[in-house]
Amino acid sequence: MISSSDILQASILIVDDQDANVVLLERILRGAGYVSIETTSDPHAVCILHRKNRYALILLDLQMPGMDGFQVMEGLTAIEANGYLPVLVITAQPDHKLRALKAGAKDFISKPFDLAEVLLRVRNLIEVRLLHREAEARTEQAERQFIQAQKMEVIGHLAAGVAHDFNNILMVILGQNEMITAMLGADHPLLKKTEQIRHAAERAVGLTRQLLIFSRKETVQPVVLELNLVLKDLAEMLRRLIGENIELVIIPGKQIHRVKADSGHVGQVLMNLAVNARDAMPNGGKLTIATENATLDENYTRMHPGAIPGDYVILSVSDTGTGMTEEVKARLFEAFFTTKPKGTGTGLGLAICQTIVQQSGGHISVHSEWGKGTTFKVYFPHGKQTREVATRASLTGPPPRGMETLLFVEDDPFVRHLACEVLEAQGYSVLRAGNGQEGLHMVHGHKGSPIRLVVTDVIMPLMGGKVMVEWLKTIYPGLKILFTSGYTDHAIAQLDTQEPGVAFLPKPYTPADLARKVRAMLDNSQAPITSST
Repeated sequence: MISSSDILQASILIVDDQDANVVLLERILRGAGYVSIETTSDPHAVCILHRKNRYALILLDLQMPGMDGFQVMEGLTAIEANGYLPVLVITAQPDHKLRALKAGAKDFISKPFDLAEVLLRVRNLIEVRLLHREAEARTEQAERQFIQAQKMEVIGHLAAGVAHDFNNILMVILGQNEMITAMLGADHPLLKKTEQIRHAAERAVGLTRQLLIFSRKETVQPVVLELNLVLKDLAEMLRRLIGENIELVIIPGKQIHRVKADSGHVGQVLMNLAVNARDAMPNGGKLTIATENATLDENYTRMHPGAIPGDYVILSVSDTGTGMTEEVKARLFEAFFTTKPKGTGTGLGLAICQTIVQQSGGHISVHSEWGKGTTFKVYFPHGKQTREVATRASLTGPPPRGMETLLFVEDDPFVRHLACEVLEAQGYSVLRAGNGQEGLHMVHGHKGSPIRLVVTDVIMPLMGGKVMVEWLKTIYPGLKILFTSGYTDHAIAQLDTQEPGVAFLPKPYTPADLARKVRAMLDNSQAPITSST
């Protein structure tokens, strides 16, 4: 909405070689309240001045020495790439009206002019010009958002592909390292080396998970949880993370609503924001983390694109650090944008935070001033269901053994070799295939013991695991299926893992993870695939 104040503060240029006309027009305009008025009698200077100041309106005489008004408008047209010419012609040549309007002038007044008529035309034209600028700004913003969305989509696909392939590599590293560790004695000098390998590989797993979260292709397991409990569980880790020179203050809100989100993702958001706060306070300071309930109304959501009206729980993270400039804030959530020195930051932290929050149906905002610190507010939607408690089975002790026949389908030969070696070491008889087509041929040609379980990657060349399973289930409806994958996309999201006898094991998994998952599925009785005749 354009206000009267906006109109009166708009910049105006008067172009006329007659001093009396210039003085009169300026006096009229200032008397009406216009405050930003410039004048020139040099028609050659108009384009230079407009390029610098981008006037809301130019009052232009047509007949001037050295260059007429039509030549001035030609030069202005070259500057105004969008074709909008902010020109009001005021001239003693009324017969040039049609030509002036065809040349791009927005209006035309003949001398001698009526003062009230001039003020009315000026006000109307400035209002139109300001509205046009608003429309330009919205269009430019929409174009920038579209380009950014396309760029993020391309980066996301690249990140997901790299992470998927890297997950397979990490599986082999972790798996072989675990098997070597198991063969070494408790006092073997190489155990320290294998432990270092494991730690390095687990760090790589964490980075890969960040790439998958960013590309929105990581497995999300939302539960209804209490943010205050998440804060309590992470408090000690946060203290170690930020260092002793930063005071950590946690203020849990009272009667906080539960939220529905992936607890691991919430923790990652908190850790990323804490790391950013720590880096903004190199000489020490105070980090405050708090929770509170909030309701976002339509007024708020209109001012904050992406936010949706409703009940939320706010997780706020405030620091007393260096703060941010407006330029930095404008690019804050761009992937790979970082203000840290080269080699010390990936630029993924805040982009990942935003992705996680959006996946949870939430919203993230930031308030920061240079030299006055920063506050991030993360809005998680109110989860109205009963709180769910995530339980994890004990993973101590040796992996369980078995004697059943399995089909293992995986296109990566190193992962296939490792997994089959692990399962065979546990006593299973394993049939191996490199894709869905090979898996079907293997099943149809099998004449030995009944196949009890199919372990298959989801995305493979020639035929993926989902299509292969659909074919197998038309013949063997009781078949047990364990899907595996390094990331989830639309195809994987359609897997019905709630169906009895169907489960999903995300990569990278360890040999022990695989052995336990296979045994757990086999112990749930269901009809096997009978031998082919």
